[in-house]
Amino acid sequence: MNELCDLKVHINGHHTLHLHQSVMCAFSGRLRTMVKQEKKAASIRNKEALMMSIRLADFPGGADGFELVARFCYNNGRVLLCPSNLPLLHCAAVFLEMTEEVCPCNLLAQAEAFVNGLYYWTWADVFTAVKSCEPFAAAADASGLLDRLISALFSKITAGAGPPDTPTTIIAAAAGMGTPNRSSSSCSSSPDTPGFGRSSSSTKTPESMRPCAGREWWFDDMTALSPWTIEKAMRVLGCYGAENKNLILTRFLLHYLRAATRRPAALCREGELATLADTAVHGVALVGGTAFSCRGLFWVLRIVSAVGLSRECRHKLERLMGLMLDQATLDDLLVSGDDGGGVYDVNLVMRLVRVFVGSEEEADAPSQRMRKVGRLIDKYLGEISPDHALKVSKFLAVAESLPDSARECYDGVYRALDIYLESHPALSLEDRTTLCRCLNYEKLTLEACKDLAKNRRIPPGVAVQALASQQCKLQISKPAKEGRPDPSRTPRRVSRSSARTRSTSVDLGGGGDEKELLRLNLQRMQSRVVELERACKEMKGQMSKMAKGKSSLSLSAASCHQTGGRGLPRLC
Repeated sequence: MNELCDLKVHINGHHTLHLHQSVMCAFSGRLRTMVKQEKKAASIRNKEALMMSIRLADFPGGADGFELVARFCYNNGRVLLCPSNLPLLHCAAVFLEMTEEVCPCNLLAQAEAFVNGLYYWTWADVFTAVKSCEPFAAAADASGLLDRLISALFSKITAGAGPPDTPTTIIAAAAGMGTPNRSSSSCSSSPDTPGFGRSSSSTKTPESMRPCAGREWWFDDMTALSPWTIEKAMRVLGCYGAENKNLILTRFLLHYLRAATRRPAALCREGELATLADTAVHGVALVGGTAFSCRGLFWVLRIVSAVGLSRECRHKLERLMGLMLDQATLDDLLVSGDDGGGVYDVNLVMRLVRVFVGSEEEADAPSQRMRKVGRLIDKYLGEISPDHALKVSKFLAVAESLPDSARECYDGVYRALDIYLESHPALSLEDRTTLCRCLNYEKLTLEACKDLAKNRRIPPGVAVQALASQQCKLQISKPAKEGRPDPSRTPRRVSRSSARTRSTSVDLGGGGDEKELLRLNLQRMQSRVVELERACKEMKGQMSKMAKGKSSLSLSAASCHQTGGRGLPRLC
């Protein structure tokens, strides 16, 4: 073409193309209209413009997309369509109004004809087309092309049109895609699939709601799509937000979110994964314990917490976890803290315990489940005690979160308390005394109570209370008078009775040394407390004299003379 270019097109404010009006306007209704308007404006200004200049904003695909359209126009309406360039050409044709009214067999008609055959495409072709829509997703969505591509994509999943030798997966939520069937893969849970599926065969779960071990063949491919595209797919399938009632899609979302957390932070904008996390939690809450073990729920919590979660969905998930707390292990509870309040998320565990205790309040007697949780919390206390950022109030809150009946023995609480005191040597006497409030001395074993009495980190007053409690429990009673055997008893019964009496007396004799030692420890501790009180009174007197007098050295010498040069006694 020998004529000079007479059309200047500015694309999205970044690029400029010089073209021919006659060529471009022959296929584009929008360009034809804009050129007419420019000519009309030029005639009003009485200026004959040799070069018409028009501006196009928000053009799909930018300069590369417009260049592809220009090649179509200069090639007399011919272009090679493929899944990778179809979305771009289709959206550009819609934007430039390249319809049949402007020119027969125009670009939009050719793109539509190509789209009509997409159900015969392979999985890779459809996936490529969906992925190609992402740079101009808004335009592809507005034109309706993205909905059609997503429906075709999930129809391939429904038909099992994936890699060879892979199980077929049915997506029940896709409209008109049939009734969900179970995959041929095994449905038993395994360590490689955290929390998916509970191995109990007696659980009555609908076939369509049973999770299958491992991930489906299409999970990894779909993780390459953007969060916006995944959200759009959930909406197309009718499984977005609280409407998510499909277990397979829930599993996919969890897989997608886990993969997203491993990507560089720059690839995901802040908050764009939160809606997908909420959708996944709604699906988890629907099936609950029938499909997820307690460990699986903790796994879900770790994933969705990393990307953001609404308060409502977090409450839903935590309630489900709290009701199954007796099935948790220590490793499950060790969730990293993200609020700067310590190494572990102690507030989470307290909320879970609160849910569990609330569900067990109606029971008349402490159940085995409650006592199991009690042992678990004691182990958790021992694990978090060395954390230097753990406050006294937080330690007490965890220790006292369970009722007293949940523990048959308080040795575990004492061990955790001892670790905490050892890791926090700067605690005041008042704080150490307050910490010991969580102990029930009557439920301490004799060995633990003896260790407590010797423990230098335990306040003396607390040690006295513990020993007194043990003394009341193990108070030595006078030996009961042995009763004479009843003549009505047979010789066999008499011998058995006497044997039991001898056995009992031997046991009492064996325990006498320990009880005597306990009594001596108690007396020694009481004398130390009295001595400490006396020393404190003397110190108060000295301090009052120091406040009145001017010579601290003379007062100190006088004090030493009064006390006989003795220093403060060692507490214990």
